[in-house]
Amino acid sequence: MPSEKKISSASDCISFMQAGCELKKVRPNSRIYNRFFTLDPDLQALRWEPSKKDLEKAKLDISAIKEIRLGKNTETFRNNGLADQISEDCALSVIHGENYESLDLVANSADVANIWVSGLRYLVSRSKQPLDLMESSHNTPRFAWLKTVFEAADVDGNGIMLEDTSVELIKKLNPTLKESKIRLKFKEIQKSKEKLTTRVTKEEFCEAFSELCTRPEVYFLLVQISKNKEYLDANDLMLFLEAEQGVTHITEEMCLDIIRRYELSQEGRLKGFLAIDGFTQYLLSPECDIFDPEHKKIVQDMTQPLSHYYINASHNTYLIEDQLRGPADINGYVRALKMSCRSIELDVCDGPDNEPIICNRNNMTSPLAFRNVIEVINKLAFFASEYPLILCLGNHCSVQQQKVVVQHMRRIFGNKLYTEAPLSSEVYLPSPEKLKMKIIVKGKKLPCDQDILEGEVTDEDEEAEISRRLSEDFSREPKLIWLCKELSDLVSLCKSVQYKDFETSMKAQNYWEMCSFSEAEASRIANEYPEDFVNYNKKFLSRVYPSAMRIDSSNLNPQDFWNCGCQIVAMNYQTPGPMMDLHTGWFLQNGGCGYVLRPSVMRDEVSYFSANTKGIVPGVSPQVLHVKIISGQNFPKPKGACAKGDVIDPYVCIEIHGIPADCTEQRTKTVQQNSDNPIFDESFEFQINLPELAMIRFVVLDDDYIGDEFIGQYTIPLECLQPGYRHIPLRSFVGDIMEHVTLFVHIAITNRSGGGKAQKRSLSVRIGKKAREYTMLRNTGLKTIDDIFKLAVHPLREATDMRENMQNAMVSVKELCGLPPIASLKQCILTLSSRLVNSDNAPSVTLCMKDAFPYLEPLGTMPDVQKKVLAAYDLMIQESRVLIETADITHDKIVQCQKAGMEFHEELHNLGTKEGLKGRKLSKAIESFAWNITVLKGQGDLLKNAKNEALENMKQIQLACLSCGLSKTGSGHADAKSKRCLEAIQEKDTGDENGRL
Repeated sequence: MPSEKKISSASDCISFMQAGCELKKVRPNSRIYNRFFTLDPDLQALRWEPSKKDLEKAKLDISAIKEIRLGKNTETFRNNGLADQISEDCALSVIHGENYESLDLVANSADVANIWVSGLRYLVSRSKQPLDLMESSHNTPRFAWLKTVFEAADVDGNGIMLEDTSVELIKKLNPTLKESKIRLKFKEIQKSKEKLTTRVTKEEFCEAFSELCTRPEVYFLLVQISKNKEYLDANDLMLFLEAEQGVTHITEEMCLDIIRRYELSQEGRLKGFLAIDGFTQYLLSPECDIFDPEHKKIVQDMTQPLSHYYINASHNTYLIEDQLRGPADINGYVRALKMSCRSIELDVCDGPDNEPIICNRNNMTSPLAFRNVIEVINKLAFFASEYPLILCLGNHCSVQQQKVVVQHMRRIFGNKLYTEAPLSSEVYLPSPEKLKMKIIVKGKKLPCDQDILEGEVTDEDEEAEISRRLSEDFSREPKLIWLCKELSDLVSLCKSVQYKDFETSMKAQNYWEMCSFSEAEASRIANEYPEDFVNYNKKFLSRVYPSAMRIDSSNLNPQDFWNCGCQIVAMNYQTPGPMMDLHTGWFLQNGGCGYVLRPSVMRDEVSYFSANTKGIVPGVSPQVLHVKIISGQNFPKPKGACAKGDVIDPYVCIEIHGIPADCTEQRTKTVQQNSDNPIFDESFEFQINLPELAMIRFVVLDDDYIGDEFIGQYTIPLECLQPGYRHIPLRSFVGDIMEHVTLFVHIAITNRSGGGKAQKRSLSVRIGKKAREYTMLRNTGLKTIDDIFKLAVHPLREATDMRENMQNAMVSVKELCGLPPIASLKQCILTLSSRLVNSDNAPSVTLCMKDAFPYLEPLGTMPDVQKKVLAAYDLMIQESRVLIETADITHDKIVQCQKAGMEFHEELHNLGTKEGLKGRKLSKAIESFAWNITVLKGQGDLLKNAKNEALENMKQIQLACLSCGLSKTGSGHADAKSKRCLEAIQEKDTGDENGRL
């Protein structure tokens, strides 16, 4: 079986097929039969038994095969009642005959399906010279390269070398291999040849290297994208990068550059081809990282108010152990600031010799001098991010030492300290951009209407809250502390105030004032008033800190509070684990600057959002995340596992974190006793209703554990995922990247109903008009306003219909091309061009640009199968055209209704009172108004994006047709015309200057 002997060449696939294996044969009537399939020794036909037909009929000639599809991509699979029980990765179809009939099969593992698909594709593409095959495995570019490597190391030129030298040589070429494994492989080879000597020949060296260093899953991918060669040329690589990896603006020169950098053989670098080893190196390189390099830069708008961002925050920053016994340690600050933390905590107490100290008040044994701490902060404040740093000051000092605190801060921080008084004419906090390189102090302030040098203020820090909780009288007044004017004056934008309720806050709180919430209090508010919490956080900063009961310094789940818009969720950096993984993963985005812009539905002044939304968020298009977990590489044994062998039984969990409607988890099967290269080959789908708040955590665990099961994890925001084939660099429990430990996956992100950009692709759930979900507007109960919103009902339906019709038409084309729903349009055109040919292999259609739209015109008569595909293609162009040409008018109608509604925003209370609404009914009317505005804005944006996507699709289709040779050749005139049409599409894309789409 493949798990015992790895597949490393086409001849391995052929040998396996000739030996034969059992496959399930699926019939259109939903019946499934077990049959034994073999390939003839002369490689001319595929046979199966038992069969009611005579032996000559229970076969399929290789010459009759048109194409081989992996996955459930035929009518038989799509319409089979048992299809859901068949794994996508084990299904394959052989398309044969002039009418494109299908032989639909299911293998007992994805590995076996890959062998049949790769072997058959190889035979079909090589059908002209099938008998050269068996010698060819030793004439591949790889073998030529390995021979030169061997010869260079064979100093005596005898054609043999010591086993030790061979082992070292292979270890040098592939540092991840264990020496014991290489020696075992040489012993196997020598035993099979009944050799007594341990000297290694050139052929044995090549054989050992190929078997040890070929990852079968990468080999199958290489064969698939190289059109069944054993290497990629620049053109293959270009198509792979465009159609599969979602890379745009790729050129042949860029591909040749990749080949020159990653191909290991000199011959390959000179001739411009990438063999299996270079391709594997490329897929493992940072260029194929799962994290989108765009998001390693600052890509978000940094000019919004501070309250519109999530802020990377630390709790009890001075601790590196638990909060009960842990001593204060300067390294807590160093670590947090190097990880782009933008909100740190300083608990300051009176120290000896009139020098304030920072200490854990549960453990006073190792205090830190306040002055030393702020010198370190000053040095590292903007080491990892130039955006503002908030110092949360816990003041437990006498007035005398408070003045020393102020002196040190003013002297050490100098003009970095932000002390400008907030402007009462403003409504929102300044932006991170405006506050660059500034240090902001959060703390208590003396009343501004009293000109006093010192005074009493309430102490509502965490410890005051703890003592209140522990005392019998929970309702007693918070204690008072003395505060000097100098320290009060350092606080400007982050004045600490006590939270009472949202009604009081919305009326009386100033934008520069902020509340701190304990975890328990924030959880209660998030559950009882989720919409109010989001609205409150549009204007004011909220800080949430972990429960006092977490004496082990464990962490809260930050996502629960991010969902309500809380900006500063303080984490115990010293405690690794799943919650800290989420926090670290989340703040990798936006250049890792410590500030992440919240979704617009949580920022817009008039918008409706509740974290507890079940299902679709108004105005946001749900997406589908498709993840295929292919394989793992070099998994270590769990760190805390008790003494057992080095063998592990790994499996992978995929967790989705986000709003509650999106949270879910799925797992792969367990692979027994394989840590080097376990093959999982399993596909998963997740619907994501609010993509901007979603994160994916990949966790690798050991199923056969004693003591500890954790192998590694990686957490990434959905918005930062790159599509295509990617390696995930796994992190250890404490968050360090583990060298050479990776997870190989395929990622596609698409919209819910079947369309999707070329680079972010789609789910085939076609939604018919009858079952279509339209986002409904709500009745406010205010006639004047409801009459305005009624005018939007028809344009909203039109907008949804246009988007869905275009996406459904795209799904039909993909299905008829036999492609999975996550395929790109570029792949569709490639498949079409290979199918729309006449008997001379010349194209049976030609690209014809009509009004800058890429139509395909038949050349002569066509068989019915081709007509059906062409009709589906025409419908896709037609639906795209309708959307492109009418989107502006519909969009304008939606925007007009939104503007007309917004004119009543200030008058809502008065209108409600006139209509006799009060209390809960008035609140409901205001909530419905915000919902409607959110829907109109969101649907308008979705339509705008759909038009841009349609324009981009037309451009991609035309370019693909040109590169596949479907345009009329032989006349510069035709090419010039195509070029002009492409320019016309680009002009449509930019729109005219009056701000339309």
